[in-house]
Amino acid sequence: MSGRTPSLTPPDDASRPVRHPDAPAPGELLGAHYEYCFGCGHGQPHGLHLEARAGGDPDTVAITAEFTVKPEHQGAPGLAHGGVLATALDETLGSLNWLLRVIAVTGRLETDFVRPVPVGTVLHLDAEVTAVAGRKIYSTATGRIGGPDGPVAVRADALFIEVKVDHFIDNGRPEEIKAAMEDPDQVRRARAFEVNP
Repeated sequence: MSGRTPSLTPPDDASRPVRHPDAPAPGELLGAHYEYCFGCGHGQPHGLHLEARAGGDPDTVAITAEFTVKPEHQGAPGLAHGGVLATALDETLGSLNWLLRVIAVTGRLETDFVRPVPVGTVLHLDAEVTAVAGRKIYSTATGRIGGPDGPVAVRADALFIEVKVDHFIDNGRPEEIKAAMEDPDQVRRARAFEVNP
């Protein structure tokens, strides 16, 4: 990042993140937390359909993710819209919370757009939690084109805030909340509220 905001700098007494013992195994596909999530859900025809995997090092809280920029994601002709790229970063960073086994929402997201991302490109994302301080979760992500070791196209630093499920129930649209809560599939019902909205 060119100049990190003080709110994205962990305090001196922040702790090192610890991967939850029940977190997905290294390399495991995380799957969509909610079918209609614009970032990871497959029920959104023009969504990102981002796929994330738990990072390979069990001593870190990290993930890798990918999404292909479709024509529906463009801003300037033939190029990904910056807001779509920010969404991909936010979705990837939010997925880190699955490894901590906490419910958290985005409090702050700062992005750097380093180079254009053409339509048809696969964006390779890496994200990691860098520190935890109380309910605050500090993390960083990088998106590369041309492969996992390709040139950096986008990057972000983020602050997530741990919340209770009531955050979603009290603030979401009643129809969707009711449908998610009445889903007979217990796993889908629980996962609908696992990461940032």
